Amino acid sequence: MKSIIILNLALICFNISYGQTEDEILAEAYLLYNSEKASWNGTDMFLERFPEKRNLIGGYFSYSENDYHNCIFFNQDETPKILAKITFDQSFDVAKAVVDTTKRKLDSYEMDLFQIRKKALEEINADNDLFKQYNNTNLNPIPIISGEDRKVFVLTGPTISGVVVLGNDYLLTFDEENNLKEKKSLHKNIIPIDYDDKTKDVVTMHSHIETTGDLITSTDLCTIMLYEKYANWKQHIVISKNNVSLWDCKKDKLVVMTRKAWEKISEHQNNKN
Repeated sequence: MKSIIILNLALICFNISYGQTEDEILAEAYLLYNSEKASWNGTDMFLERFPEKRNLIGGYFSYSENDYHNCIFFNQDETPKILAKITFDQSFDVAKAVVDTTKRKLDSYEMDLFQIRKKALEEINADNDLFKQYNNTNLNPIPIISGEDRKVFVLTGPTISGVVVLGNDYLLTFDEENNLKEKKSLHKNIIPIDYDDKTKDVVTMHSHIETTGDLITSTDLCTIMLYEKYANWKQHIVISKNNVSLWDCKKDKLVVMTRKAWEKISEHQNNKN
């Protein structure tokens, strides 16, 4: 109850905008979320409808076009061809999904996504010093091309149920020729959070060290949005050196306040209690 009261005070007193930096994080988080949600639903549909093609899969990735989200499955050819394209609308309702099994080469945009994803996987497999792999998890590359930016985010996903994994995530950036420019870790640690789907209105929290930054990351938000309804979370809080980020899991709304303001609210609540 204490955390919920703090959130309500925060919304009343500090519901302010922190400008483009916060907007960019939110926009990027939704790009990642839409890609991963399409991949989740698309993989389930593909394996259910086309079990005979399971051994033909060379990989998959997802991308958005306007208000639609596509999951592409391609074969193992050196120049890959599409096995299926599954398209979702904004609702991600499987019943409304459109499945296209026309066999064709990847178009130029899809080929760029394929190339940066492929190069990211090569880096993951070659650089064991940077990319850490843990038991009961997989590293999932998410290629994103938005404007002039070409990036592959790498998230750690659990292979067992009942746990949300934050952290142990990475970012690789590429130039316009799809050459690797930079690779780095976003969180320096892994943050597993167990959940029970019978528990309601849970408030969860993690902290950022200085190198991760003073705001919740787009990868944090992507993972939280993917799991929040299954885990019945009410709110997730990220405490950084200078700021505190509060994500409302019911409304999908972000509020950011200074660390000093957060501590004053906490002190006020403790004195009341």
